[in-house]
Amino acid sequence: MIRPKIPVNPLPTGLVIPLDQPTTNATVEPHHSTAVACGCQHTPAPAQPRVQMPAVRLTPTGLVAVVAGGAGLVLVVGAVLVSMLLAVAITGASVAVCAVVLRSLVNEQHHR
Repeated sequence: MIRPKIPVNPLPTGLVIPLDQPTTNATVEPHHSTAVACGCQHTPAPAQPRVQMPAVRLTPTGLVAVVAGGAGLVLVVGAVLVSMLLAVAITGASVAVCAVVLRSLVNEQHHR
């Protein structure tokens, strides 16, 4: 009864292939009429060559900004990683000191 129509999707190649195929077996004959040209003087638009531009164009100021931003990012990430490593080292040292103190307390109780 009600069949949804799927839109025609253009492919990247430029070919348009309909997704909905007719269900009838009728053959389609080609259209043999000739198109009548108008009497106007049309000139085709000139084809402009496509110039491949680079994706990103940086000015010297932009390049300096990118380099400074990258250096700043490296410094910030480095500082964060060093601070995390320092926190782990301090935690490990404090746990080691606690272990030595507890061991000495336990040994002192056994000597009494």
